Amino acid sequence: MRFYIILLLTMVLVSCADENGLEEEIAKIEVEYTIERFDIAFYSAQAEDLPRLKQTYPFLFSKQIPDTIWVKRMNDTLQKSLLEEVNKAFPELKQTKKELTSLFQHLRYYDKTFNLPRVITLTNDVAYRDKTIVTDSITLIALDNFLGENHEFYQNIPRYLARNMRKEQIVVDVVNGYAEKYVYQTNRKSLLDEMIYYGKLLYFKDVMLPNKSDAEKIGYTKDQLKWAESNEGPIWSYFVEKELLYSTDSKLPPRFIIDAPFSKFYLELDRESPGRLGQYIGWQIVKAYADKSEESVFDIMRKDSEEIFRKSKFKPRK
Repeated sequence: MRFYIILLLTMVLVSCADENGLEEEIAKIEVEYTIERFDIAFYSAQAEDLPRLKQTYPFLFSKQIPDTIWVKRMNDTLQKSLLEEVNKAFPELKQTKKELTSLFQHLRYYDKTFNLPRVITLTNDVAYRDKTIVTDSITLIALDNFLGENHEFYQNIPRYLARNMRKEQIVVDVVNGYAEKYVYQTNRKSLLDEMIYYGKLLYFKDVMLPNKSDAEKIGYTKDQLKWAESNEGPIWSYFVEKELLYSTDSKLPPRFIIDAPFSKFYLELDRESPGRLGQYIGWQIVKAYADKSEESVFDIMRKDSEEIFRKSKFKPRK
């Protein structure tokens, strides 16, 4: 028995050493970029500065909107208030840049074709469904969506959404945009398909954001994550016994996948549960598959959901 304990400890130590060595290698990758503060440039601009702004950031100015509207926006009291709050919360972006740099280093390590984007901060009238936008060449970050969960601007936003409107979640939202670009899954018909799809996105965060906590990656509080971990068995049993995994009932994603204040089992425990527990279980399935596989993260992102589920041999923690 003692031999097996020593062997197990040795394996753990070797694994930790390998991971540390990998992270040290990734940290040496050079990435040069600046965070362009369009929010500050627009806040301090006058009407005569508009042509220069439009030339520098043409993709931020719709041709359908006349210049008079942009000038009016520059002088709008609400816009000035919004930009003042952003400048107050983000006088500089050292920590955000540090986290984005680590993300870009990881993306470059795992994807040799990855090109650094232009990173631009702006405001979007607290359109919290579009906090960040990621394309092949541009990453946009709407800073007015990260002022802190209790900010006065968020008083009419549901608490379960406002909870993640804080600066620590910026890089988590950015990496989610990249995950959506890399993921590929032909079928998203059943609840299991949806679970595996979102599980892939969360596993991508595991690889690209190793320094973020699991709670931050999924957007849970520590207590919510603890609840999910403690109740994996009952959650899984419910999905299996109710034959929900292969169901294509359109009512299931709103109950277990989409953002919500809690998951809907239609039981007394509902109010205790965090939302999106289907995503959480899907994440555990994908991690179980990855632990048994030597495939790259990008291979896993493209893998069929049924194959991932079958080969994961997933068993919930007791």
